This record gives sequence, C-alpha cells and structure tokens, in this order.
Amino acid sequence: MSAASPRPAAGRSLPAAAPPGDPSVGAHLGLAAALLLLPAVASGFILVQIGAQSLILGLLALSLMVLAGYGGMISLAQITVAGIAGYTVAILGENSVAVHGFGWPWWLTVPVAITFAALGAALIGWISVRTQGIYTIMITLAIATAMSLFAQQNYTLFNGFEGFAGIPAPTLFGQRLRAPMAFYYLCLGVAALCYVAVLYGARSTFGLGLQATRDNQRRMRALGFDTTAHKVFAWFLAGIIAGLAGVLLVWFQGRISPGTIGVAAAINILVIAVVGGLRHPIGPFLGAVVVVLIQTFATDVVGAARHNTLIGITFLVIVYFSPDGLLGLWSRFQGQFRQNPLRPGDGA
Repeated sequence: MSAASPRPAAGRSLPAAAPPGDPSVGAHLGLAAALLLLPAVASGFILVQIGAQSLILGLLALSLMVLAGYGGMISLAQITVAGIAGYTVAILGENSVAVHGFGWPWWLTVPVAITFAALGAALIGWISVRTQGIYTIMITLAIATAMSLFAQQNYTLFNGFEGFAGIPAPTLFGQRLRAPMAFYYLCLGVAALCYVAVLYGARSTFGLGLQATRDNQRRMRALGFDTTAHKVFAWFLAGIIAGLAGVLLVWFQGRISPGTIGVAAAINILVIAVVGGLRHPIGPFLGAVVVVLIQTFATDVVGAARHNTLIGITFLVIVYFSPDGLLGLWSRFQGQFRQNPLRPGDGA
C-alpha cells in the first residue's frame, strides 16, 4: 500500500504553484539577459523595426490584456487612447506642418500626454463598463471609429487627413533617443516597467478585486465593493500604459494621422493580444513579435497585398489549436513533457 502524501504542519500551508505555462524566475532572467544583449549582435534595422516596434505594440496589447484578462472587458479603443497621447505630443511639442506645434519641452509634454490618455481611457471605461461581452466590444469599436473619423474631418485641432509629421524624438544627455540603440533601450525600459507593474498589480488587493469582479460581479457588490469604480480605475491604469505606448509610437513613426488610430489598427491590437494570450502579461509581447515578424518579412514570401491574409491564417490556426494563444500552446507542450516527482511509497 502506498504511503500517504505528507501533510503540511498545523498553521502552515504549502506554497501555491504557479499556473502552468507561466514563465519562471529563471525564464525571466534569461529573457531579460537576451533582450539586454540584443544590441550587441543585431543591426539597427532589427533593433528598431523588430525590437522597438514589437515592444510598442506589445505595450498596447498589454493595456488590452489588463482589461480583458483581469477585468473581462474587451476593448477595441486602446489605439484611440494611444492616439490621444500621440496627438498631444504633436500639438504641444514640435512638428513640421506649421500647425500648432507649441514647442513645449518633452519632459512637460509627455506627462501631459499620458494624463490626457489616462483620463480619456477612464471616460471610455465609464461609458462602457455598464455593458458586458459583445456590447462592450461594439461600444469601444464605435468610439474608436468615431475618434478616427473626427480626427480625419477636423482640421482646426487635428489637421485633418494629413495629421502631423516631423515629430522628433527628444535628446537626453546629448544622446538622440531616436538612434537605434537608444530608442530600443528606451522602449525596453518602458515595457519592463509596465510588465513588472502589471505583475505586481495582479497580485495586489486591487488586482485580486478586479479578477473577482470579472468572475462574479454580483457577489462583489453584495460584499460592498463599488464594482463600477473598480473597473473604471482599471481603465485609467490601462490608459497610462496605452498612453506610454502612444508617445513611443509617435516618436517611432515621426508622425500621426487618422490612419494611425483607425479601425484596422484597433483590430490589429486585438489580434496581437489574442495570438499571444490574455492570461499573463508576457502574452501580448509574444503576440507582438509574431505579428511584427509577419508584417516585416511576409512581403518577400506572399507579396505586399497578401500579408494580412497570412496574419489572419496564423491567427485562426493558433486560436483553433489553443484559445489561450501561444501561452496555451506552451502550456500544452510543457504538460506533455513534465514528469511528476515520485513521492515516498510510489510504485511500492
């Protein structure tokens, strides 16, 4: 007869195991080392067009993951929130179209842009949190569409269809931040900061309350929680992440226009988040790398007119085999090769 498994001593509990597929501490350290050393072996094209762009889009998808993964609120308006920050940088900072461009210093423009983005996100959240499921998706899609059309038709504030061009990245300590290595490390630092903040927030009282609201909002209300305020504040926090991504995006592109915040861009962020996986903050960055690689190199394989088709096929294949995205595939792969440790008496 097999011996019984050991029980924890009175007053003590066994440590909770990490969910399957979640990156371990070793995996985090290895990934951090690889990302930090990438400039030593990669060209400027790889650093900016692949590395920095993936980090920026990953940040946008991370802001969506915070809402959808932890709060159960799927938003198609995250690119709109980023656009608020991007247009603020173009209007208050410098541009080359001789429209606005008040020349504020970047250290003043950036905080204002992120604040506007977070407040805009909170307003969108206040409008949409009273709905659920498909209705939240439709409301946020309508907001994204309306904002894009408004920016296209308004020439007084947004300069219409042309938008703003010639938006420079700042110079810090004599180093131009748009230089490939400097810009890559800037994006990496912002992404790492947001990633750690989301990991910490998910384990905080607020994060646990948000996840409990996602699972059973009626019970949380019965316990005395203001679930509406809880979810609106989650939108505000996600807006900070999207605002940071919007600032980096406008520095990356050097311009912003209604096409930057259009419906196609909004859906692209959703695809990135779903492809990577919505149950852990690393998922959006994995999805961003896959989509950016396809967008960059698919032209040489299938032609410029069909790269979106390749992205769509990739999306369908991943979701068909794993609704949890690439993280779900990794969990399945781990499950096939993981061996349970033998306990005393096993096999006796």
